[in-house]
Amino acid sequence: MRAGARAGALAAAALAFAGAALAAPKGDARRGEEIYSRCMACHALAYDRTGPRHCGLFGRRAGSVAGFAYSKAMKRSKIVWNAKTLDRFLADPMKAVPGTAMGYAGVKDARERADLIEYLREAGASPACRAVK
Repeated sequence: MRAGARAGALAAAALAFAGAALAAPKGDARRGEEIYSRCMACHALAYDRTGPRHCGLFGRRAGSVAGFAYSKAMKRSKIVWNAKTLDRFLADPMKAVPGTAMGYAGVKDARERADLIEYLREAGASPACRAVK
């Protein structure tokens, strides 16, 4: 019975892991690049605009690009950008960081967010981004 309980626990863990993988599908960077065109009114990959640059985004603490004038809320947020934090923020920026200067309503569609996040991840590893210091 003990071996059976262990096997059952392993099976449950495997199903939970599979469910988590299904809940967070990998995005399509090609579609994400199309979605990124919406962001380009305020952002660019390699340089600051109204919003900060996106090169180097993954692993960077929110509000930390030197010389960029962030809101106090973003500077205090303690967010470190990764797929999970980006997904939450992009879904509703003003809810995720109350007081943010980013007045965009967000990307409501989960598939579009996954695609955009994958584009940002791949673009961050591009030669253009590697050249940005």
